Amino acid sequence: MPLLRVFPTLGAILMVFALTMLVPMGVSLWMHDGAGHAYPLAMGLTLLAGLMMRATVLRVGRNLDLQARDGILLVGLVWTILPVFASLPLLVYFAEVGTPLSFTDGYFEAVSGLTTTGATVLSGLDRLPGSINLWRCLLQWLGGMGILVLAVAILPMLGVGGSQLFRAEATGPMKDAKLTPRITETAKGLWSVYCLVSLACVLAYWLGGMTPLDAWTHMFATLSLGGLSSHDSSFAYFQSPALEWVAIVFMLLASCNFALYFMALTKRQPMRIWRDPEWRGSMLLLLGSGVFIAALLLIKGTMSDPGEALRTALFNVVSIGSTTGFSTVDYTAWPVFAPIYMIMLSGVATSAGSTGAGIKMARIVILLKQAKREMSRIIHPRAVNPVTLGGQAVEHSTIFSVLGFMLVYGGTIIGLTMVLLLTDMPFDTAFSAVVASVNNMGPGLNEVGPASNFAGLSDFQTWICALAMILGRLEMLSFMVLFTPGFWRK
Repeated sequence: MPLLRVFPTLGAILMVFALTMLVPMGVSLWMHDGAGHAYPLAMGLTLLAGLMMRATVLRVGRNLDLQARDGILLVGLVWTILPVFASLPLLVYFAEVGTPLSFTDGYFEAVSGLTTTGATVLSGLDRLPGSINLWRCLLQWLGGMGILVLAVAILPMLGVGGSQLFRAEATGPMKDAKLTPRITETAKGLWSVYCLVSLACVLAYWLGGMTPLDAWTHMFATLSLGGLSSHDSSFAYFQSPALEWVAIVFMLLASCNFALYFMALTKRQPMRIWRDPEWRGSMLLLLGSGVFIAALLLIKGTMSDPGEALRTALFNVVSIGSTTGFSTVDYTAWPVFAPIYMIMLSGVATSAGSTGAGIKMARIVILLKQAKREMSRIIHPRAVNPVTLGGQAVEHSTIFSVLGFMLVYGGTIIGLTMVLLLTDMPFDTAFSAVVASVNNMGPGLNEVGPASNFAGLSDFQTWICALAMILGRLEMLSFMVLFTPGFWRK
């Protein structure tokens, strides 16, 4: 039975995940912030559940190399079950202080963190214990590169194979490309680059004037392109142009392919980065859009100082376009074109292999080249004109996969928006909430805009947005396939 085969691996992942709670627990004990009791209980329950699932290895044997179907099932289970345990520190803490958090809101907050969406139902963040805010943002950092990629790097020590798990978790149109001969080494390499850039980011934030706790918290949110903050006013709390420029740089870095950075470092070929068409596309689109919105703000008279307009526009455009979700102003008060354009940008600007979500720049490039080829075939029907990416021909199966993804992506947004409209939610709120959730971006418009949060949603609406986040994180198809009869057929 597939469930029995994946339970031991799921249990191992839960056991590893439980250990990450030691980080906020240590911070809580060091700061005496009053939240220390939440973590031992949450960690104990998570370890117990992991041990119970791991015990099923006695029933299925020790040869746990996952098949393709098992990897897909495991990914779906991890991203739906893990938030239950990730929410435990929040649920325990709020119950202890006498303001209980509902399971729906706790699960939403955990899903938002692990999927790097950055939407929140919590307010009064400045008054929360530092360790609670750190845990919320640490979830983003773990989910940014994919906790399963981390698991692939260490599960072999527990006797668990991980190649199918890695392929199921990886995002983007070309998942089978190997960076190293062994999948474990690939995962370790990606995480090494991720940690190296993270360390540079936290040092830059600290030198820029943040407290050490704020530096770590906002580094987690920046490198994961998550956008959760420890302050209700998000990045506007700091009122620091220097910190905004630091954030712009690292959001841009995180919006591009970490595998590309890994190859450039190991091969000692930095120009390899510039030659990558997807990297150039993401960078030029984000930076060009920032300059364009800055010009729009000046022309419309929204802002008068060119330098301030450029910095403000770049920060918010890069933040929203890269699916981070930080904000320094209520950009919904800008000319109506700007916020709509920024939300649409979040679907296309990030690269495959980045910590962002959405359609991914690689798919957009493939679609544009395929459209160009079709127009060329109208003029020259017998011409041989293959679609290429980075100098390599793109297989027809990849093109068909991209077309299928686009159909499901559009259908998901339309379908979930219609569901929210059934609850009498205003169209702009419903549509932007779904797009922000599917693209793992965070803030939307109107009731869920940057000046507000998702707290005003009903439980049903909250669950719909949580589902949209998971669908977006897993790129829809690898989650939806679990509900097809053919998946369960022998």
